[in-house]
Parts: sequence; C-alpha cells; structure tokens
Amino acid sequence: MAYTLQIGETAPSFNLKATDGNSYSLNDFNEKTLVIFFTCNHCPYVIGSDEVTRKTVERYSSKGVRFVAINSNSKNTYEEDSFENMVKRMDEYKFPWLYLYDETQNVAEDYGALKTPHFFIFNDSRQLIYTGRAVDSPRDTSQMTVNDLENVLDRHLEGKEICPKVTNPIGCNIKWEGKDKHWMPVDACDLI
Repeated sequence: MAYTLQIGETAPSFNLKATDGNSYSLNDFNEKTLVIFFTCNHCPYVIGSDEVTRKTVERYSSKGVRFVAINSNSKNTYEEDSFENMVKRMDEYKFPWLYLYDETQNVAEDYGALKTPHFFIFNDSRQLIYTGRAVDSPRDTSQMTVNDLENVLDRHLEGKEICPKVTNPIGCNIKWEGKDKHWMPVDACDLI
C-alpha cells in the first residue's frame, strides 16, 4: 500500500479546529471541487508561494472550488507553527482559505502528506484527481514556469483529462512530533 493517497481514492474524513474559531469536517464542504493543501507558517516554500496561491484561490473560488489549508507540523519542532501563531498569521495576511490545525498529525498520516506545501484536489465525489505541487518554483515564484494547480483546475472544470495527475510536492517535509526536523516516515517517498 502506498504512503500517499492514490488517484481515485476517497478523501479521508477529519474534524479539525480552524483559525476562525470553528471546527470543520470533510462533510462541511459541498463545493464541486475541493482543494486540500498541507501548509505551515515557517516554511520558505510556503511563504514564497502564498501570494500565488492567494491569486489561485481568488480566481477559482467563484467557480465552485473550495480551498482548505491544514497545518500538521509539530509546534514543538517549530514554535512558529503553533495554533496561536496560525491565528496571528491569518489575522495579518487575511488569506482567502480556511486554515485548520491537525495537532495529532493523524490527518497528515491519513492523506500521506509529504511536504509543505502539498496539494490534493478532489472531485464532487471526493475522489482524488491530482496530488503534488502547485507550482514548479514555490520558494521563488519569480522563477516559476508552470502552475500545475491552475492547469489541473482548468482542465477539470472544462471536463478534460488531467495530465499529469501526480507531481512531486516541493517544500519542507512535515515536522513530526518527537522526530528530527528532517525525519520522514520510512515508507514515504517521491510520488513519481
């Protein structure tokens, strides 16, 4: 069995608190397309690409696409990734997505999240249609040549075949509780 959720598999359920003070489960999202992405507060690949992600969210939200960010990083590895700092970051930057906290890291395990950022796109049946990176240069988007996230969303919304369906996410690894900050699960590996 693969570590990361495979194309065609159903989105694992969750119930997580958000920076807006509410809790959300998978069933709370009724949009035709759901983008779940694993992110955090400190990663330079996240920070470098947040504004590109913002533009994507603003472009596609009116087209029936919902964006949900999840932080699964251990606050004991990076204090910047604590829930309190998530709230501060959302207050400061006013990002147009929900920001959920996976304190137990169970959701990261269920999805097989590898990096921050790591994107998962689901159709209206909540079957995975794409997983991987958003862009090919998230740390420095001035060097970006491909926006896979927008390409996939365009093709999906037009009813076209998605290609590629899998790319390797580019970023920092998830920071696992009680592990070295560079540790990865033994069965975690590149997706392609």
